[in-house]
Parts: sequence; structure tokens; C-alpha cells
Amino acid sequence: MPPVTAPMDLALALAAEAAAVGEAPVGAVIVEGERVLAAERNRMQAMRDPTAHAEFLAIRAALETRGTGRLDGCDLYVTLEPCAMCAGAIAHTRLRRVYYGAEDPKAGAVDNGIRLFAQPTCHHRPEVIGGLGASRSEALLREFFRGLRD
Repeated sequence: MPPVTAPMDLALALAAEAAAVGEAPVGAVIVEGERVLAAERNRMQAMRDPTAHAEFLAIRAALETRGTGRLDGCDLYVTLEPCAMCAGAIAHTRLRRVYYGAEDPKAGAVDNGIRLFAQPTCHHRPEVIGGLGASRSEALLREFFRGLRD
């Protein structure tokens, strides 16, 4: 059964919000079944915190909403391939599945770079589906970074 795209649509809307306020355009949504547990966007500039990635903030919010220390049975939708820090948090919280939009050849750590979930020392390996909403995610990123260069 193909994944529901509504969570990715929400993540893309959050990414556009992030870009509108000068943050790198990344949005993340965590769902448990049909229920949205958390929806966040990058807030590194606003919080003056380099760990305030959309995925990391969504994980924290979902843990609070769920009232547990794990997110087993939950899925993450994120507009950009997670970095090593976020991939580590995904493994530690035991998310069931990760859907991401654009690949990140420079800083990605799921299908690029260190490929954290493929490492023998990784204690949890979620199912990963890349490319969901990729063209929209890539367009947001291109436009944002082009604006920084101009």
C-alpha cells in the first residue's frame, strides 16, 4: 500500500514556512497511524541552536505527546534526507519508517555519507523510503540557497 502523502504535504508546507523566515527549508512530521504526533520545521536561527533541525524538534515533540521514550510504530516524513545527528535520534527512538524528499549528498547520513542505518553497530534500522515529494523539496532548497547567493 503506498504511503499517505498528506504528512509529506504538511512537511513541505512547514519547509516553505521555514524558508519564509530565513531558515533552511526543512519540515518534518511524525505520525502514528493516521494521527499526527508532531509537526516541526527548522528553527536553528530562531533558537540559536544548531541542533534545532526539524526532525530533532519533531522527535522531541512526538515523545512528549506520546508520553514515552520511544516512537516504535511511528513514521517520520521529512523533506530532506536526515543528517547523522538526526539519523542517530531516529535510531535511538526506534521510529518504524522514514520517508524523505530530497537526497542530501553532502550531509545526508541515510542513503548518502555514513549510511548510519547500514552500519553493523546501529541498533535499530527503520525502513527508509526516499524520494517522496522530492521535486518539491528540491525546488524549495534550490530557491532558498539561490536567494542566499544573490
